[in-house]
Amino acid sequence: MPRASGTIRNAIARVIWGAVRSRWSEGAGAPQFHTILRGGWICDGGGGEPYVADIGLADGRIAAMGDLGNARARDDIPVHGLAVAPGFINPLSWATTSLIADSSAESDIRQGVTLEIFGEGLSMGPLNEPMKQDIESQQQYRFEIEWTTLGEYLEFLQRRGVAPNIASFIGATTVRKYVLGHGKRAPNAAELAQMCDLVRQAMREGALGVGSALIYAPAAWAGPAELQALALAAAEYGGAYSTHLRSESDRLLTALAEALDVARATRQHVEIHHLKAAGRRNWDLLPRALDMIDAARATGLSVGANMYPYDAAASGLDATMPLWCQEGGHQDWLARLRQPDLRARVEAEILAAGQDWENFYAAAGSADLVRVLGLRNPRLRRYTGWTIAEIARDRGVRPEAVMVDLVLEDDSRVAAAFTLMSETNIELQLQKSWVSICSDEEALAPRGMFLAHHPHPRAYGSFARFLGRYVRERQLLPLGEAVRRLSALPARNFNLYGRGVLAPDAWADIVVFDPARMVDTATFAAPQQFAAGVQQVFVNGVAVLRDGAMTGARPGRVVRGPGYQPVGTALPRAAG
Repeated sequence: MPRASGTIRNAIARVIWGAVRSRWSEGAGAPQFHTILRGGWICDGGGGEPYVADIGLADGRIAAMGDLGNARARDDIPVHGLAVAPGFINPLSWATTSLIADSSAESDIRQGVTLEIFGEGLSMGPLNEPMKQDIESQQQYRFEIEWTTLGEYLEFLQRRGVAPNIASFIGATTVRKYVLGHGKRAPNAAELAQMCDLVRQAMREGALGVGSALIYAPAAWAGPAELQALALAAAEYGGAYSTHLRSESDRLLTALAEALDVARATRQHVEIHHLKAAGRRNWDLLPRALDMIDAARATGLSVGANMYPYDAAASGLDATMPLWCQEGGHQDWLARLRQPDLRARVEAEILAAGQDWENFYAAAGSADLVRVLGLRNPRLRRYTGWTIAEIARDRGVRPEAVMVDLVLEDDSRVAAAFTLMSETNIELQLQKSWVSICSDEEALAPRGMFLAHHPHPRAYGSFARFLGRYVRERQLLPLGEAVRRLSALPARNFNLYGRGVLAPDAWADIVVFDPARMVDTATFAAPQQFAAGVQQVFVNGVAVLRDGAMTGARPGRVVRGPGYQPVGTALPRAAG
């Protein structure tokens, strides 16, 4: 790391803390801090060059930074030669149920993640009884649904105890299901007003904004007017709009234009989830999409994106089948697949490209590029990690028939990985100052019920892969800027005050890591392997990883958005 003696930051720090240090050196009695991290290279989230300083923690926050000299702490930790950074923020997490099963979030904690943000289209509230029954019928991990609203779900997690902090968008799909069910229709005026009121309620409960995922049923049936209305309701409270675009393949540019229209309507941040150009025939669209975002930002719009640094996406086999067959929900979908004439139509459409729905099988271009990740049926689990081509050869049937059979036999959407992206485009995206890193996965551990799961390696490796492969090895961006992308950038996008930075009075979410050792070890063949390089992780000032070992602490809290209103307070504040 660069030498930093005599930098402006250190000079200011020495002036501020000089008098305090001299008083402490005279032998003040009780420890001034809970913890001091001494002599690390500070990457403070601002994007600048790292500098050497000490950090003192007290009452869950950063109490002091600089040369703390002889100051005393109950826990004094030398971190010389290591990077000290704000805890990383995962802006697209699916740890909603894995945290109920195992509250450690170990696969993410061991990469330095201290905040999980949920809500890509679906959120864990508000729920009505039919929605609760749907969740219970498709549970991968068994749990009782003890909440109804999104705020109650987040408080449920905090009350039970979780290692990382947690936050969520309200899902546009969830709101649609709550009011309209699984129907393929637009809401009438009264229904749309009810949907907007649900968004407002969630914003008052602390949601960060509203999120959509527009390739799946029933979300795909939400038109631009519906989405803008929900986003405007969130914007009344300063809420953002996040979206899995309506297309990431053939219609990428049209889908991106739809999202940019929301940014113009709301004047709030718009976040593109897992930005990509999917499928070889669409790779040349990616530079044009980046140009569109740059142009929007140049007009003053707040637009950004997150991504995982891999060439394979993950979804379910529902993303290979036409939307018409999925109308009405899971059981209606399976019922249609059991009808010979409808099944034949579905199989034919799986093989067709260029239609008005997002077909991940067509985008991948080959059954060898689709790999099964998750199966619930014990009789099918031997196929976990196999490609569709391998399963087809094993069963002696066509690949499109295999996908239908697996959905029916497993009674699930069947998680799968699809090789869709180019390495050239991955590097182009990573060099954009407005791109952050996500996992788009659960937070897992190689034990217990998770051993039956074969996740995308991004669950164990996204953040470490970014810092190891692309920052250290490929040198696409300097370390200080890389840390900003992982911390201050998403915190600023979502109005998370006091998070994502190292500064006095900020929350003490901190990761200490060795940049020379950051590496992802998870692969598609062996995905449940922890990343290496992170030594210490603090959440709200409490160590959850100490000297590379989990401590068992569960200090995570609900991080609420700008519209949060504790029960009993008055009118919403307008976005500004």
